Amino acid sequence: MKQDELRQTLTEFAAERVALLERHEAGARHVGNYDFNNAYQYVISREETHLQWLQTALAEFGDPLPPPSTKLAVPDVAKSREKGDASQVRAICDDDARQLGAFIDRWRLRIARMTHARHRKMLDVILGESREHQRFFEQAAAGLEDLLGRRTGGVPRRGSVLPVRWLE
Repeated sequence: MKQDELRQTLTEFAAERVALLERHEAGARHVGNYDFNNAYQYVISREETHLQWLQTALAEFGDPLPPPSTKLAVPDVAKSREKGDASQVRAICDDDARQLGAFIDRWRLRIARMTHARHRKMLDVILGESREHQRFFEQAAAGLEDLLGRRTGGVPRRGSVLPVRWLE
């Protein structure tokens, strides 16, 4: 793989990852259920790490992280503030799972053909974790709340995530 081709591949991949991260941040604002929102926060944190890796790889070429490749809209549904109301967030989680599945399908073969071993492995790890995130969203869409672990002591789930991060 020539340097220009590697640079282009990393840039295109990073632009799609930025778009997905922004989409997940927007989706998290619509999901009030603690367990579902915590899964979003976990996914967002990992995606930020992925973007740091990509930024470091692109810095080898003197390139910054690119802007998002496209704007991915959140499905139009009412914001859910009820703990068990998976029906309102199902469309958002289904869309996230679908978006990640399409991303993985687009990139899997292209990455497998890469000859630059270090960057190929990095992108493989990102795709593997993206598959894990896809499963989180599929499980959330199915209404499974124990995405990141089970609650202890049979404590009932109460409340929801605030609609904004900071209140002044």
